[in-house]
Amino acid sequence: MTHQEIICRPSGPEDDAAVAALDGSFTTDTVYAVTPFPGSAEGFALRPVPVDPPVRKVFPDDEPDGEEAGDGARRYAAFAGDELCGFVATSYEPWNRRLTVEDIEVAPAYRGRGVGRALMECVAEQARECGAGHVWLEVTNINAPAIRSYLRMGFSFCGMDTTLYSGTASEGEIALFMSRSCS
Repeated sequence: MTHQEIICRPSGPEDDAAVAALDGSFTTDTVYAVTPFPGSAEGFALRPVPVDPPVRKVFPDDEPDGEEAGDGARRYAAFAGDELCGFVATSYEPWNRRLTVEDIEVAPAYRGRGVGRALMECVAEQARECGAGHVWLEVTNINAPAIRSYLRMGFSFCGMDTTLYSGTASEGEIALFMSRSCS
């Protein structure tokens, strides 16, 4: 594959079919083990742990058709020529000045080529425009490739939820929350 320039732009209904067809699955040979600090209710440690065989995760389509986005919601698409290579969906909550990354996906053929970073630059610009204090996201502990990418982009861990995925196809995974200051 030749290296093409990646162009990011606001995404609209004309992109819906391509976004729905994007392969957001991943395969990893590492997961993040979450260990509470002994005798403490306030802390936990994250440790990358190799897994063999590698874990393959395919995310279920959990977005109902026609779901309405709120006033602070935006979506950006990344293209290499006419090909959609990634997208990000965000929402903004003015009460706590939080810009949330609701979803981000990069096509497998474009991973490691700066598409996620380019999309996050759109998010950062939106954060500046709306006066957000921080950008926040949630990621499963088994998505080590995404976690490593977010860490390289300046995000840090700010919490976890051991029950968020209970009763879902992701039962047993742990939700990790990450944020990056906008200041």
